[in-house]
Amino acid sequence: MKTIKGPAIFLAQFADKKKPFNSFKNICAWAASLGYKGVQVPTWEPSFIDLDKAAKSKTYCDELKGIAGEFGIAITELSTHLQGQLVAVNPAYDVMFDAFAPKEVHGKPKARTKWAINTVKKALSASKNLGIKVHATFSGSLMWHTVYPWPQRPTGLVQQGFEELAKRWTPILNHANDCGVDVCYEIHPGEDLHDGITFERFYAAAKKHRRIKMLYDPSHFVFQQLDYLQYIDHYHSFIKMFHVKDAEFNPSGKSGVYGGYQDWIDRPGRFRSLGDGEIDFAAIFSKLTQYGYDGWAVMEWECCIKSGEQGAKEGAPFIADHIIQAAQKSFDDFAGSKSNKAMNRKILGI
Repeated sequence: MKTIKGPAIFLAQFADKKKPFNSFKNICAWAASLGYKGVQVPTWEPSFIDLDKAAKSKTYCDELKGIAGEFGIAITELSTHLQGQLVAVNPAYDVMFDAFAPKEVHGKPKARTKWAINTVKKALSASKNLGIKVHATFSGSLMWHTVYPWPQRPTGLVQQGFEELAKRWTPILNHANDCGVDVCYEIHPGEDLHDGITFERFYAAAKKHRRIKMLYDPSHFVFQQLDYLQYIDHYHSFIKMFHVKDAEFNPSGKSGVYGGYQDWIDRPGRFRSLGDGEIDFAAIFSKLTQYGYDGWAVMEWECCIKSGEQGAKEGAPFIADHIIQAAQKSFDDFAGSKSNKAMNRKILGI
């Protein structure tokens, strides 16, 4: 078994024009002061990383690692959640998702898709230059509007949707293979890859590409009422990244899984700061350790009640307390004996 690394923190929700959230150096100093040992970097945030430069220059990437290293911080992974989303966008969402792309491709879905594919490739090149072997992203979605179908889905629609999704991602996955980097899709409502079955269908459509892996975030499974512990049993060989994010689900006689279009504070399913929700993290860390997960445990803060600053302050010790130092020998080794075939045969009576 191996020991999970951490604690680390995803910087996306903390980027701001105010100190200490306004530059990579400042935010690394802040994260270190709270006890974090790593940062997961959103590649769409120019105050943290120049993606074009990182994709081309190992020297620049070494400089970024040096800045983080001043504070005892490692760059754990890069993220293209926003850009990955734009690899596949159903026209129903064009207007809203244009906000994730440069203005020059607004209102131009094909140009936006091309930009997204190229940008994710750049991030994979940057990961290679940083010496990072895993990368976080979203799959995007062509079919989410049919998740609870009325009218019913036409025969073959889902298969065709996954074939198109695989077609768009295959050049990215091939580039990832050239870079020696795994593409870890966050399994997330709103994405075509939102549970185990949809992950399997994409994996099959992409001809079981060796670079298809998974970012595990149990909070998204609480909302779907999916068994997040059994999920690890099924997919542990694919799980290469881990977001430590809490959640709760409080259905009522008025609202359930779909949330009634309410604001986050009023939905039955809500993200919470670590320790404030219902997720059994002791069991999660135990299972991941059992299966040999040795990646980072990365806190993602999205609580609708507690401030980000308080959530971040509490998150580092929470993760540290849950990391299991993996056993290096069996507890009953003291009573064991050396292998002896003759003795074994005698014990077996053969």
